[in-house]
Amino acid sequence: MASGLTLKLPVTKDDLDGLALIKNFPDLVEQNIKNLFLTIPGERIMDPTFGVGLPKYLFQQNTKAVYAEIRARADQQVSKYMPFVKINNIVFSSNSIKEPDGFLANPGISDNDHLVGISITYTIVPIKATRTMNL
Repeated sequence: MASGLTLKLPVTKDDLDGLALIKNFPDLVEQNIKNLFLTIPGERIMDPTFGVGLPKYLFQQNTKAVYAEIRARADQQVSKYMPFVKINNIVFSSNSIKEPDGFLANPGISDNDHLVGISITYTIVPIKATRTMNL
């Protein structure tokens, strides 16, 4: 019989367990953080405030102000829904973030000027495990 904490998303077949399972706490936390960041508020049934809503920022201006808004929303959501996690850092990477003050956030993530990467470093406080996830 398969034993795991939950299904691994997206759901896929696994020769060992039938369906791929998450079998350790750090991987479960990573999946939950990814879900929290990618869920648009109002999308989750019975909890309209859940989610950072990264997809809604897809066509926003590529500025520090938008990044600050995402960071504030991420901090608020993680403290509410995952209080055992501490976000250490969020780095937005792009080749095309330029503002009058010369701001350029971590250039060089790719050769495509239209891509933005997000790197989230977090600590799972109860087990003192630090991880970095890229979206």
